[in-house]
Amino acid sequence: MTAPAGRGAPPAPPRQGFGAAAQPVADSPAAPDQDEAVDTLPRDGVVDLAGEREAAGVDDVLRELDSELVGLVPVKQRVAEIAALLLVDRARRQFGLASQRPNLHMSFTGSPGTGKTTVAVRMAAMLHRLGYLRRGHLVAVTRDDLVGQYVGHTAPKTKEVVKRAMGGVLFIDEAYYLYRRENERDYGQESIEILLQVMENDRDDLVVVLAGYADRMDVFFQSNPGMSSRVGHHLDFPDYDVEELISIAGLLLDKDRYQLAEDAGPVLREYITLRAQQPRFANARSIRNGLERARLRQARRLVDAGAPVTRDDLVTLTAQDFLGSRVFSSPPAAQPEPGAPHDEAG
Repeated sequence: MTAPAGRGAPPAPPRQGFGAAAQPVADSPAAPDQDEAVDTLPRDGVVDLAGEREAAGVDDVLRELDSELVGLVPVKQRVAEIAALLLVDRARRQFGLASQRPNLHMSFTGSPGTGKTTVAVRMAAMLHRLGYLRRGHLVAVTRDDLVGQYVGHTAPKTKEVVKRAMGGVLFIDEAYYLYRRENERDYGQESIEILLQVMENDRDDLVVVLAGYADRMDVFFQSNPGMSSRVGHHLDFPDYDVEELISIAGLLLDKDRYQLAEDAGPVLREYITLRAQQPRFANARSIRNGLERARLRQARRLVDAGAPVTRDDLVTLTAQDFLGSRVFSSPPAAQPEPGAPHDEAG
């Protein structure tokens, strides 16, 4: 955590929590604790919140979210609200109005491919710019990165991951797999206990984001009330509708400098409509993979033609490149259980 911009503050004392062994970044000193003495403004002073917001680059982060992610208006609004809360918290401290540091641990719920990791990355950057994280990096993990296979293996694995994440955001995808109630010999509970300690004792130097399907996360929190009580923000990521998925496809095509032939637009819409009904559909991730497969068919088509190609040939996807997908010949199957592998349809 870095000292708020514009106010001098003495260095923080050595950390006593779990992350004490983690080495701080040389150019990012730790910020003072909330109850330490700081230079304060007089009662009739003023803080320019708009200027603080601009100086911290909050709007840059929000613009990046808008450019990277289609839709998700409630999620983006919540991110903006968190930014506003932290700006006001910094302003209060400039007047000596000490209060408890806001709880920044979060739960992201939603289907795969709805932008949870992207939002976590941008959130880490924003918290760093506002001075609430000293590094602002993201470490994304799953159960396999935290839980060991034998006695004495889990604690070192979990602690090593936590050490790498200190000063930033620890993003735990499908966090409910840490808890397996049906297996009393499972070591996931040991990892949970370490995380609970870290989320409490090191919350000034680490933000934990727990992610996964909403229904399974509800069960996880019910089974681990200590974890639920440490989460300050719950963000729900809805599935994309067909129009939003088409917009996502357009963004991906523009980014990779591809275009659609005149006959390909309606076929792409039909592809997306059918693909969304298939099992293991993963929203934006499935759209990206579908475009990759269309590019494979385009490449095969151009090479097999055996003729010289133009620039337009190289950047244009035709209806034929999409019609080769299995979604046009395979009826929708029963949806798999949440947590099954995603995006196997072509």
